[in-house]
Amino acid sequence: MKTKSNAFRLILSFAFIFCVNGFLFGVPSLGNNSDTIEGQKHAKPHYVKSSYANESVELKNDKIQVQFFKRLNGWGWGEISTGSGKFMAVLEHLGEIMIRDQDIPMQLVALSVKKKKDSEGETLEFDVKSVVVRDVLLKTSFDNWMVYPFTEPAIVGKVSITLVPNTSMIKLKYRLKATGNYYACYIRGPWIKVGESSFGIKKDDAILPGVDWAIGDEWTSGTDFFKDPWALRVAPHPYKVTAPVMSISYEGTAIAMSWDPNQLATRWFNYRKHVQQPVFSSPNFVDRKNNQLMGLMVPDATIEGHENEVVAQIPLELKIGQMINFDADLWLTEGNSVSALTDWVKQHELPEPATPRWSYQETLRLIANAYNTNFWHEGEGFGLLQRPQDKAGPSVPGFLVRYVEENKTTPLAKDLKKKLDWSKGQINNRKNKSANDVEELKREGDRIIAKQQTDGSFPFNPDMIGKDDFMVATSFIEPMGLTGETALDITINPAITLFDIGEKTGDKKYTDAAKKAVDFCLNMQRPEAGDYWETPLHAANLLAAGHASLANFLAYQELGDTKYKQKAIYWMRTLLVFTNFWEPENVNNLYSTKPVLSSSDWYFANWVRDHVQWEVLSVFSTLSQRNINWTDIDPEIDWLKFQTGITNAAIQWMNIHTDKNWFPHNLPESYEAYERGDFDYAFPDTHNSVTGNYGGMMIPPGPIAENIYFILDRTKATK
Repeated sequence: MKTKSNAFRLILSFAFIFCVNGFLFGVPSLGNNSDTIEGQKHAKPHYVKSSYANESVELKNDKIQVQFFKRLNGWGWGEISTGSGKFMAVLEHLGEIMIRDQDIPMQLVALSVKKKKDSEGETLEFDVKSVVVRDVLLKTSFDNWMVYPFTEPAIVGKVSITLVPNTSMIKLKYRLKATGNYYACYIRGPWIKVGESSFGIKKDDAILPGVDWAIGDEWTSGTDFFKDPWALRVAPHPYKVTAPVMSISYEGTAIAMSWDPNQLATRWFNYRKHVQQPVFSSPNFVDRKNNQLMGLMVPDATIEGHENEVVAQIPLELKIGQMINFDADLWLTEGNSVSALTDWVKQHELPEPATPRWSYQETLRLIANAYNTNFWHEGEGFGLLQRPQDKAGPSVPGFLVRYVEENKTTPLAKDLKKKLDWSKGQINNRKNKSANDVEELKREGDRIIAKQQTDGSFPFNPDMIGKDDFMVATSFIEPMGLTGETALDITINPAITLFDIGEKTGDKKYTDAAKKAVDFCLNMQRPEAGDYWETPLHAANLLAAGHASLANFLAYQELGDTKYKQKAIYWMRTLLVFTNFWEPENVNNLYSTKPVLSSSDWYFANWVRDHVQWEVLSVFSTLSQRNINWTDIDPEIDWLKFQTGITNAAIQWMNIHTDKNWFPHNLPESYEAYERGDFDYAFPDTHNSVTGNYGGMMIPPGPIAENIYFILDRTKATK
């Protein structure tokens, strides 16, 4: 009898282990419903790291297939494939909770599934409950030595999965409720394991906009472009995410998930609000599995000190009846993660830009007046003086010439005209009258070509930068780029100058060299190196995206080959990765941009936390000066609205010393000049996406005026 008893216990133990594989536990019976359906029998899942009860149910069309499977104790996990059957990801569960006072997480499962069809699409509905560990252990060998205090499900609710007709869009809706007072270390909603049981950790790219952009075998949260402690970005402060989308692509197919970043995920009474916290990891170092993770959870990290806590150090206090909601859209698209983000922009359209702080005409007047007063230094010229070595000089800002012409009867314009005339005189006196412009252009072109390598690329030389950032970085830890290697902006930016020289001189030699440089970059996918003077050479960069889009468009204009136009469109769309398309309730982040997804000098500035606006303004100022309207080139995106958005954001940035929202960083002595109003109507270098405060050096506002004029002209032309 003893032998039989031990054998019986052994069988029960193996059954228990089989049930809990992949953190699965049993649940009490949920009862039957006349609307429930029986799943297909013996469908074979790709995912074998779970128990399986030989039942499945699916949603499918010619674009996507979603199949859900029943574990031994209830419906609980799904698989996502393309319409043609390419297996992309596993939805690991229908939710999971980890309670502080129990060392085993509890997944949400359902004994039944309902299927319905309406105008919204075809939907699977699961009535879910979190498992009760005691029930699983009952009558097993664990029953007499493991006793957990919880005797009922901690969470109950409904999970709905809807396939939108004629699309690859799956809408995930979680409506959950706490059954009692618990301390939750996490509650997970959608938890997508990309590449599980298929391509594993292989990818083309992985993007969490504004936070991470890894390609090939790079890790997200890797130390390629950050060093610890800034490198870890697996669960960042939600405000740092510029667009609420995450995507991973492999062999020409991207899987993406989006959410509403301002949605109330949970809150009790007058406690603080929690939003859906994104979790992003490629490879999946969170679960330490051979896959890649896209997920949503609570609690969130809107308290910056609690970033990256996938298991919260301070648990979420749940109260009886407290609601926990997750909503997400999941879809597939052809292309890479830039294509997925472009899809999201098309689905939602670009947000309406914020109302500018002042009207455009008033903003132009304020900027012009600043150039007439605090930016003017008698006998020297225009200048924004912040350091002892800063000097003013004669210059003729193009927007000021136009402002004076259009407002010539005003006292301000009359004063400015005198200053412009003086500046023109100084410039003419300094010019070498004998210089042959064409010959000088050719000499410049020859100097550039002399540096070009036989494959069309240009080598990187940190010694020629003129800043000591690379020496500092190398002294601290390692170089941010190696002498002789190349990257997109290092090669593509000279091509712009060569195209211009070729056009002005009529010499095909320069155009051919420009084409060779552009061709070298055609296979590149991530914009890199635009901030080469202080950041890692291969970090994803906004300025490089702008330069690459312009260079490829010039190649298309010159050569007529549509491959250059398509690449120009691609590079401009990479700007979407850096741009805030939402803002929280308490910080003005809309259309502010990240300059580069890296740190400066490895340690001295965190460009995931901070926005910089001058780079994106310069991209569109350059296009404006060339009278290029990008919406005409890429009409699927309203780029004029985009330009309006980034310009209105920059107007919000414009400094007035009485606002008291700016501090310098490397020039503390300049604060006294700030308080005097010397910098009024300039705009600062950085904006903190979490606090909303400004800092850094001040930048002259001329590019803001240039963008305003372009917007006014294009708006007038379309009426």
